Amino acid sequence: MRSEAPIVVAVDALVRELIIACSEPSLPEQEARRLRAVLRDRLRRALVEPLTLPTPTNSLLRQACSLVTDDLRQPRTADWLARRIGVSERTLARLFRTEFGMTYPQWRTSIRVFHAMVLLAEGASVSETGRQCGWATASALIDTFSRTMGQTPGTYRIGPGG
Repeated sequence: MRSEAPIVVAVDALVRELIIACSEPSLPEQEARRLRAVLRDRLRRALVEPLTLPTPTNSLLRQACSLVTDDLRQPRTADWLARRIGVSERTLARLFRTEFGMTYPQWRTSIRVFHAMVLLAEGASVSETGRQCGWATASALIDTFSRTMGQTPGTYRIGPGG
């Protein structure tokens, strides 16, 4: 499985444990080859989906989303956003629920975590990532990222086998 774009792979407990086992620094080469062969076999059968965010079809929501994503460093409130696109806050909330199945704050957190993943994968520091994605402190990024992704941004940045 090769991809130039980020993807999400749904893994079961066996694949997770194989990844951990393959990351062991003192693993003998012959054993590592056997484990990697099993891991490749299991990954070929795994559910793979592109790592993307939902794209709004509604033009007002598309405009609102662009206002947020153009500068994640700015804490855009739902009220500010609604006024900027010329709708009520209630209408904006309905648009987010209808198109994304989530509230504006939930969507904004998702978009910030998504961009944090990209920056961290590109090698940005946790502090810089936090600033670029609009968290007031690195601790706030670490807390949100950990709750969302199940690992700290530093661990994510390093990747398996560190």
